[in-house]
Amino acid sequence: EERRSARVVGVETVEFLGHWDGVIEYGAPLRRDIARAIRRHKPQTLLTGNFQLTWQDGSLNMADHRAVGLAVLDAARDAGNRWIFTELLEEGMEPWDGVKMVFVTGSASSSHAVDVTDFIDKGVASLDEHRAYIENLGGGFDPDTFLRMNLNAIGEPFGCDYAVAFEVITI
Repeated sequence: EERRSARVVGVETVEFLGHWDGVIEYGAPLRRDIARAIRRHKPQTLLTGNFQLTWQDGSLNMADHRAVGLAVLDAARDAGNRWIFTELLEEGMEPWDGVKMVFVTGSASSSHAVDVTDFIDKGVASLDEHRAYIENLGGGFDPDTFLRMNLNAIGEPFGCDYAVAFEVITI
């Protein structure tokens, strides 16, 4: 379902790093695996989720979200350092220090937004592909209502119908 969801919004490559949902832990193995992917793909910008303890409304953030968000930030720097994860050099992965920014979604410190009004239908269709996830949420979760309500609340202050907000961290 991850690959189907990605295809809906035009993403062609989806990689799984072998860390299991619900029990992802922050640490060197996660940082190394993300640094490996960064060295392979050589991006200038990364996108991750909120790594803070809570969401903007004060509710507790998921442990996995916190671990991955923080690991992405650290791996962005690790990827360019040849003295960290030297095993990546042995795999032929040369350091890549080209990551300049990390965009963090769901952050209470968001200062930038992207108008996604023209893409809201694709976003809903993409989220709707996560059938196993949605069916296990219970309570009649509706992807359309969820996305439109949340992205409209972000879009209004930025002067558009629907938006995604980001904290931008410079590396």
